[in-house]
Amino acid sequence: MSDAASPSRYRKTFLQLALLAVALLALAWRARPDGRLHVIFLETKGDAALIQTPAGGYVLIDGGADPAALTAALGRHLPFWRRTLDAIVLTSPASTHLPGQVAALARYRAGVALAPPAVKRSATFDEWLRLLGDQGTTIRNARAGQRLDLGGATLRVLATGDGDESGLLLRLDYGANSVVFDHNGGEADEEALVASHPPRATLLAFPWQRDPHADVVQVLRPQALVFTDGQAADQPVEMTFVDRAIGGAALYHEQLDGAIEWVSDGRRAWVVTER
Repeated sequence: MSDAASPSRYRKTFLQLALLAVALLALAWRARPDGRLHVIFLETKGDAALIQTPAGGYVLIDGGADPAALTAALGRHLPFWRRTLDAIVLTSPASTHLPGQVAALARYRAGVALAPPAVKRSATFDEWLRLLGDQGTTIRNARAGQRLDLGGATLRVLATGDGDESGLLLRLDYGANSVVFDHNGGEADEEALVASHPPRATLLAFPWQRDPHADVVQVLRPQALVFTDGQAADQPVEMTFVDRAIGGAALYHEQLDGAIEWVSDGRRAWVVTER
């Protein structure tokens, strides 16, 4: 009986292995570069965005306040075999940006790190430095005008802040479309940006607790606003969701929409939400 059963067991094992191989190939096919730029605003407390470049690279901007939520989100959006990030960008060492990025560095190796030029030291930031040092990752102090080539897209530092307001203001361009990351809402940096008469942004990531009728929003005239909850405010503006629409801009928030994915082929751009 055992001899007769052996071929059956072998066939069953072979079939299981074949199904597993097909599943892995399907996952690899889905994760292949598609020539589009993807920006995914991850569902986590605080600010965290994952960029998939047109060439298939990955860049993490901030990491939010919840390390477990951030690592779970990366596990959902990165290929399961991937253990590297082309770059990480820290716009601010605040508790709403840094803890999740530290957790990410415990699992993923970063090619390069970009951070504000002046950072107030803390235990969490020291751990960030230690992890990058162990990986041998180059840490660059951001400066206004600095650019990172992201495989066809370009990430540019618009401003770096100064003093206690040491957050980065970023712009990501791909063809005719762009995303501005204003996670920190520095008024001096925004005033300088307004004075430079910047081109229109397709999408703007803007703090929920600030009045979106600010000059920087009026000047950028975004087609869509993704509200972040990373900036604390002593007296948040009391406004309804609809009141926050500027010039007919579409509105998104992770607490309502889950993960928010902005996609561009360089000519057009669209938004896909998790729910």
